[in-house]
Amino acid sequence: MTDQKRREGPDRGPEPGEPMESDAERRRRRAMFLRELTEARELRDRVQPRRARAARMRQQMRMRTFRW
Repeated sequence: MTDQKRREGPDRGPEPGEPMESDAERRRRRAMFLRELTEARELRDRVQPRRARAARMRQQMRMRTFRW
């Protein structure tokens, strides 16, 4: 990777020849991705209930020991 690309980062814009993506289209794709991610997590929790319960317990413990 060149220094120029490294400095520009992931939000450097579309490649030449690609149309500019609108904010509405980006939000729509993001919402769809988040819905699918949530659905996949729910499916995993149903398929592996013991692992899901252990993960919930770990999360609760983290929240209890979190300090503001």
